[in-house]
Amino acid sequence: MVPPLALDIDGTLTTGSGRIDARVFELLPDWNAPVVLATGKSFPYPVALANFLGRAETVIAENGGVVHVDGETAVLGDAEAPRAVVEAFRERGGDPVWGPRDTVNRWRETEVALSLDADGTLLREVAAAAGGDVEVVDTGYAYHVKSTGVSKGQGLERVADALGIDPDEFVAIGDSENDVSTFGVAGRSYAVANADGAARDAADVVIEESYMDGTAGVLADLWTRDV
Repeated sequence: MVPPLALDIDGTLTTGSGRIDARVFELLPDWNAPVVLATGKSFPYPVALANFLGRAETVIAENGGVVHVDGETAVLGDAEAPRAVVEAFRERGGDPVWGPRDTVNRWRETEVALSLDADGTLLREVAAAAGGDVEVVDTGYAYHVKSTGVSKGQGLERVADALGIDPDEFVAIGDSENDVSTFGVAGRSYAVANADGAARDAADVVIEESYMDGTAGVLADLWTRDV
């Protein structure tokens, strides 16, 4: 049988221009095992994608801050401390770039995402001064100010437990430092060619192709092995 999957979205199921690759709708709807969408995006995004794929809403959002499986939603991150860090960042002259009406953070429950055009050095300095409960993660698409106590990997452990599946059975595919924890939990991990250094170092295999080209190749190989 094909293995259960833990899939990042941005940079993994997308094209180089950031669009969802159409092959997602060819390869994933009939995948005969659980598919977990694990992303740094806020909760509505992976839920919407799961629905468009016709799959169960099994998602890890906000880098592990929100986990949804078997109809149950767990909010695991603490938004108060990240928001305080961003406010202190503003007071120090930092500009989050995205305005108060941005949709990036409109539905975000446990963290705050800032544009990569923001001053990352200052942001990390402010986060460090706040103590050890908050960290800044650069996903290649945004700076995420989040609780240190949550991660995609911990989210995958929670999902696997709810589904009655050994985490070691999962195959994980991703492209960023926020996927490192997922790679550490899954039994087999792949980094697409566009992955950052942290993801490449943590993965069992670095794929030669980028974005969905790489992911599609892995999925096709896993499907071929099954048949």
